[in-house]
Amino acid sequence: MTTPYDVIAEVPTFTLTSTDVSDGEVMSLPQVSGIFGAGGTDTSPQLSWSGFPEATKSFVVSVYDPYAPTASGFWHWAVVDIPVRTTSLVTGAGDDAGSGLPAGAFQLTNDAGLQRYLGAAPPAGHGKHHYGIAVHAVDVESIGIGPASTPAFLMFNLFGHTLARAVITPWWEVK
Repeated sequence: MTTPYDVIAEVPTFTLTSTDVSDGEVMSLPQVSGIFGAGGTDTSPQLSWSGFPEATKSFVVSVYDPYAPTASGFWHWAVVDIPVRTTSLVTGAGDDAGSGLPAGAFQLTNDAGLQRYLGAAPPAGHGKHHYGIAVHAVDVESIGIGPASTPAFLMFNLFGHTLARAVITPWWEVK
């Protein structure tokens, strides 16, 4: 199955699981936005990954909605420079302080201007939106960008550095 991330580079996959969201299933309410009034609490999902290439030196996690009514989709979350020894993030790791992130990792500002996880909040009546939750296995310890960088710039910098990628895609709809 192709994902919007394949535009960056088509790469091998590995295993990504979550106790909070499932591929192809409706998103759990805590992972939906409360900030934008969609009924949730903007709680980032628990994620665990395995089977990534041996040459991996760090990870990047991102959440992207390609169906947002913009010319560029909508970036909900991006975390960079996750050390290779980290193979999971706890539920709520993407709060305002990034309190569940490992040392050295940091969150970029999402498309709402928040440096945290922002839950699903598609416009009412716009149909199902699919949220690509991805873990990118990277061939460098640091992707070399700063916290003021955008998720789009991050993805540009992942070109040529992504060894493999795992994606699960839950959905949400506001009728």
